[in-house]
Amino acid sequence: MALFRAFLVEQTDPDHFYGLLADDSVRQVSGYTELAGRTVLDVGGGPGYFATAFRSAGAHYVGLDPDVGDFSAAGDSVAGMLRGSGTALPVRSGSVDVAFSSNVVEHVAEPSRMLDEMVRVTRPGGLIFVSYTPWLSPWGGHETAPWHYLGGDRARRRYERRMGRPPKNRFQETLFPVSISDTLRWARSNDDIEVLDTLPRYHPWWARWVIRVPGVREVAAWNFVLVLRRTAQRQPGVVEKSELTGGRVAM
Repeated sequence: MALFRAFLVEQTDPDHFYGLLADDSVRQVSGYTELAGRTVLDVGGGPGYFATAFRSAGAHYVGLDPDVGDFSAAGDSVAGMLRGSGTALPVRSGSVDVAFSSNVVEHVAEPSRMLDEMVRVTRPGGLIFVSYTPWLSPWGGHETAPWHYLGGDRARRRYERRMGRPPKNRFQETLFPVSISDTLRWARSNDDIEVLDTLPRYHPWWARWVIRVPGVREVAAWNFVLVLRRTAQRQPGVVEKSELTGGRVAM
């Protein structure tokens, strides 16, 4: 309930929301793998809240975001951050222990490409942890919700009329309709990964059953978590996209 309530004030009180979310993320990821001494790549790392939480857990944290201005929004310096695209990660294949992303997939026009990239950069045996807001959830339209149920364009126009400015999360520009079913189909068709867990992020343990019900999960999950284990190396011949030194991302 605390996470859910904090999510509702994400734009008006980002320090509260992202600080709470970062601490909870470390707790959840730690349930699947040891973090101390591990390299964590945060795709869409943004303003630095997650950096503090993961580094406090002993992880070697590297954040990646397309907007360098976001790196200092929480008061952190740019050190230890990369600027780049989630669909073309500037990181060598099989080089990180944990590929992590929180509330980013719905902001990517080609989410499967981002997920493929997260798998590519994770070492065999490593963990991929992804969470996002499905389009059909009550908060799928973000600040334009719940009017997104009548269409993303209509919800955007309504917001602009009422607020006198466009929303931060603009339909088909910075916010895209992503379903849980599409992501699960992607995961089950990928031979390089094993699905470890699927769950609704803001729900208590007894409500995890909603993910098993097609249709219901798209509305009832609010925020979807997918936890994967990298099981195989990709075929040789993949062109690397950046350099790493000694198992650490080169800055």
